[in-house]
Amino acid sequence: MLNQIDEQFSVRLVCRNCRDEIPNIIEDFSSGDLVCGDCGLVLGDRIIDTRSEWRTFADSEGDDPSRVGNSANPFLDGDQLDTLIVRGNNDAGLSRHLNRTQGRAKDQQHQSALIHGYQEIGALCGAFDIPKSIVDIAKQLYKKVTDENLQRGRSNDAVIAVCIFQACRQSGAPRTFKEICALTKVSLREVSRTLKVLKDKFKDDTTLTSSKDLLERFCSNLKLDNEVWRIATILNNSAADLENISGKNPTSIASACIFMAAQLVGQSRDAKLISKISGIGEPTIKSTYKILYTHRKELLTADIMDRNPKALESNLAQP
Repeated sequence: MLNQIDEQFSVRLVCRNCRDEIPNIIEDFSSGDLVCGDCGLVLGDRIIDTRSEWRTFADSEGDDPSRVGNSANPFLDGDQLDTLIVRGNNDAGLSRHLNRTQGRAKDQQHQSALIHGYQEIGALCGAFDIPKSIVDIAKQLYKKVTDENLQRGRSNDAVIAVCIFQACRQSGAPRTFKEICALTKVSLREVSRTLKVLKDKFKDDTTLTSSKDLLERFCSNLKLDNEVWRIATILNNSAADLENISGKNPTSIASACIFMAAQLVGQSRDAKLISKISGIGEPTIKSTYKILYTHRKELLTADIMDRNPKALESNLAQP
């Protein structure tokens, strides 16, 4: 119910023919008229359509009900309100000339290089199911390298490989050099050379990948439970103090620790399968395992043997 003040200042529109308390008035925006739905009397004309304007701006026919452009890309510079001049066929070459002139602009070239790099990073990471958070970090690193013109004289593929490698490390999900090389099809030598040049521009040390960083992912790919991962982590920490193993590749140590931990609790995995997951040769895994087996009395501590009744030294295969 309206009070006296509301009734005094409110405006009510009724049909002068019907004079119903609750009028049936239709807004016909196509013709701009206000029409009584009961008797058809036109009550007003030239009304303004206050609804959203969902027109189609696509060049070809189809459903494109968009009234704004794409959202701003945080990895590109500027306001991103540029107009792209496309090449036409019916304008005596004028649009082709304008398109060529626009492409020569320095800013346009820089933006095009960034977009191409982002597309390449997205495609490579998508092929290996790398999370979007890591992809975004790789794009940020690539933009930093490109803005400072550090990629001059170096392969763009190698720069992208290094950015993905570093992004994985910063996210706590490091990849080995062999994995990055297999992903990007760039040689290990080229990736190493590019990394040496760019590492000073990154926040942390990128030269070393610890075997501890790889254990969890390798165990997950081998479908081993958390107990095997826990034992492999303990073995890896203890193996770091062994004199004969200090110069080994971190990936080799991680693979051998998993090989030993899986055997210890009766979830043995073949060295060939571990080699396929880690990228380390089967002979290398077995030779590293031989060193661990030789020092098994030191490595198999009470924290391993007492906490898991399935952990038996007799389960270990002799190298």
